[in-house]
Amino acid sequence: MKLNGFIVSLFGVILLAYLFPQGNDLLPLKTITDIGIGFIFFFYGLKLAPKEIKQGLLNYKVHIIVQLTTFVVFPLLALSYLPFFEEGTDSELWTAIFFLATLPSTVSSSIVMVALAKGNLPTAIFNASLSGLIGIFATPIWLSFILGKNADFQFIDVLIKLGWQIMLPLILGLVLQQYFGNWARKYSKQLGLFDKAIILVIVYSSFSHSFTSNLFSSIDAGGFAKLILGVLVLFFVVYYGTALVSKLLNLPTEDKITAQFCGTKKSLVHGSVMVKVIFGNAANTGLLLLPIMLFHSSQLVIIAYFAEKYRKRNLDTAEV
Repeated sequence: MKLNGFIVSLFGVILLAYLFPQGNDLLPLKTITDIGIGFIFFFYGLKLAPKEIKQGLLNYKVHIIVQLTTFVVFPLLALSYLPFFEEGTDSELWTAIFFLATLPSTVSSSIVMVALAKGNLPTAIFNASLSGLIGIFATPIWLSFILGKNADFQFIDVLIKLGWQIMLPLILGLVLQQYFGNWARKYSKQLGLFDKAIILVIVYSSFSHSFTSNLFSSIDAGGFAKLILGVLVLFFVVYYGTALVSKLLNLPTEDKITAQFCGTKKSLVHGSVMVKVIFGNAANTGLLLLPIMLFHSSQLVIIAYFAEKYRKRNLDTAEV
């Protein structure tokens, strides 16, 4: 629940972009975000803990559930929404939901919630880290496959941008991990504040472009209602679906918790970065970020509730 301040900041930045959208003209926000994105993934490479990842490596059933849910089930569910949008794949609202569905799982909040619920922490660390790496390629592949014909989307160009802005800093962080890894993990909280600051700048920049182009004025209340309902349905279908699969596979409670909590999350960090790398300064980037912000906010509250229920049950069992 400590992240609530960040959620408030996100929506505060949207209000700021609405009231003062001139920031892109007054400040070099594109340069700031480009450099910031590089540092986010450089620090991400530094913070990956090899020992903890090795501990969770062999729990293959949970890995399969989490990764298939994140990169196959979520996008297929989003595709099932198409009949509810008259414009089909040309609908910007549906595109925003589909973009959310293709993103990887988040790292920090997944691990925090699994730890709170007394789940399998090494497996959570492995899956959250693996998901972030897979997502660098899976997200643009899905977008290219579904939107390539209907959007200004050049897959090779996107891969080159991803290579320079994400993969190169990430690899550099992994190479230097033996020298600075302990430092990065020690100051992980402070580095997390840097990540959040860059995300706030990206959100401001994206929404200011959308407000100046009057993008949101073309979307009625019914469209926003579909957006919110679509985001919540995605979460609950996946949350209870992963629980059912875990039960069918006879997974222990610790592994079930990890599958549910890691499999239902979507990364706001990766979403913010991917928006800038893939779509640049397009007018609809603010709209594309809206579902992931709503999902991120709601999943923190809902998962925190479920995590506390799991934790209390574990305490009651231990007392017995």
